[in-house]
Amino acid sequence: MTTAPALEIRELRKIYATGVEALKGVSLSVQPGDFFALLGPNGAGKSTLIGIVSSLVNASSGEVRVFGTDLFAQRSAAMRMIGLVPQELNFNLFEKPFDILVNYAGFYGIPRDEAMACAERELKRAQLWEKAQVMSRTLSGGMKRRLMIARAMMTEPRLLILDEPTAGVDIEIRRGMWRTLREVNAAGTTVILTTHYLEEAESLCRNLAIIDGGRIIEQGPMKALLAKLDVEGFVLDIDGTLPATLPHVEGVALAAEDAHTLDLEMPRAMDLNRVFATLDAAGIRVRSMRTKSNRLEELFVRLTGNKDAA
Repeated sequence: MTTAPALEIRELRKIYATGVEALKGVSLSVQPGDFFALLGPNGAGKSTLIGIVSSLVNASSGEVRVFGTDLFAQRSAAMRMIGLVPQELNFNLFEKPFDILVNYAGFYGIPRDEAMACAERELKRAQLWEKAQVMSRTLSGGMKRRLMIARAMMTEPRLLILDEPTAGVDIEIRRGMWRTLREVNAAGTTVILTTHYLEEAESLCRNLAIIDGGRIIEQGPMKALLAKLDVEGFVLDIDGTLPATLPHVEGVALAAEDAHTLDLEMPRAMDLNRVFATLDAAGIRVRSMRTKSNRLEELFVRLTGNKDAA
């Protein structure tokens, strides 16, 4: 028996009363157990798409199925399988984390004893158990974000959708949240992530779709899409000071970031030793080299012409 996709979207359209066509026939498929990235610049249609899937926005036409259940015809049944973590904090800051989770479960008819056990499990997974009985307003920004994830998991959703879950938190907190999300996904929950931190998507996600202008312009396995890139970028740290005029290497783009740092872009097929030999002949000694930027950012910019994925 063929397993239904965790999320199947076909020819989804949304036209607002103002005449703005936010979605123009979006189709995509997310398989069970996947960790999937949905990326796109501002105004691309990400928020509208997430809003439709989470029943906050009505579609103009098209089809959405959650594990084979028609979202529009069987809304309640489909929504019971979805957990949503919105970008904005939307819980009572004067409630304790434990109470927030238990009360949330109560809205879905989960018996209190069962909800209390689930709240303990989810708070421990989110590394918040020691904060279970303090006022939520005293939590750090990262803790509040993890509390949002724990709350969404109280209904044991099969599909978890996260809209910019790490926005505004520093890299150390983000990495802690990555661990939580990996654990959630490893336990069997399908995860869809929108983020403007492209290194986050590249690190966490196995598949992705890029939306721009209300259309999906690229989708597929992360590794396969990144393999399409035919150039590599590096930053070279130089001993001494760069000359006023840089040497020319056919097919290679060289630019000085500052007096001691060189930006290099070259075809993947080119021998890097050839570039080094030319630099050496020009009296430029390379002390160290590192990758210029994450590859997903490069792909994103090429496809959308926009560095802003938020």
